[in-house]
Amino acid sequence: MIHHLDNLLRYLLVNRIAEISEEQVRFQPPDDSWRGYVSSLNQNAINIYLADVRENRKLRSNERVRNYQNGNVIEEAAPARIDCHYLITTWSPASSSTSIEPVLDEHALLYEILRVLMRQQYLVPQEIYSNGLPAGFPGEIADAELPVAILPVEGFSKLPEFWTSVAWRWKPVIYLVVTLPVLPEAQAAGPMVTTRGTKLLQSGKSQTAETWFRIGGRVFEAAEPAHSIEGAVVKLVEKSWEVSTNSLGQYVFGPLPAGTFTIEVSKEGFMTSSISIEVPGNSPTAFDIGLIQ
Repeated sequence: MIHHLDNLLRYLLVNRIAEISEEQVRFQPPDDSWRGYVSSLNQNAINIYLADVRENRKLRSNERVRNYQNGNVIEEAAPARIDCHYLITTWSPASSSTSIEPVLDEHALLYEILRVLMRQQYLVPQEIYSNGLPAGFPGEIADAELPVAILPVEGFSKLPEFWTSVAWRWKPVIYLVVTLPVLPEAQAAGPMVTTRGTKLLQSGKSQTAETWFRIGGRVFEAAEPAHSIEGAVVKLVEKSWEVSTNSLGQYVFGPLPAGTFTIEVSKEGFMTSSISIEVPGNSPTAFDIGLIQ
């Protein structure tokens, strides 16, 4: 996931700063090898070095999210979040002379980077990749707002150690922190509860008790693989109720009394199907319906 963030930052800078191309933005340590690379470019370069990664404990959550897939509930923990600490520096391949001050070029580029980053309170991949997400980019964060902290007041606490370790003179850095989710592995939590009952009665009058039910099911392709069908029209004939399935193929009706009902399902490109159901249902998939093309 972090490498996707790296490429997102590079794409942002390359597309917002006219003089910068992909080969001018790298993520390696700014050591002797890097300086040799800059010299070979004969043009200014940007080093975006990931110096530290830490969990953002302020954003910890015990929330769990449930989705419905192939007749089962998939339960996911809310993602942990990590802060990626980047040190961004600019480099000129030119040598200082009485007529050339490469540091001025570096500072000018540093300012252009700040102009780009300070417009971004969040990084939203779908907006930055305006012409389409690159192959392999995780869809789970395509529309996510990834929080950004630019030039935190406290600065990067290990900066002296950083410059000492790469054996180089100090340079000004842009300290950037981007918060990234760590996507958890989904775990099956069992079949979806398709029937839920509610008992109503007047106080002290047991003969007035009534039980009402809310039912739910899934519409899917009858052929393998059994993909969920979004936008199918599901009718409860006896009640003249009509709903559309969501992106997971799910639909819900209620409240209903116990009894026998007819469900009719239609979707363009598929044969219309109808089933007779008993409420309450006696199995987790009692109200699931497969459509044939």
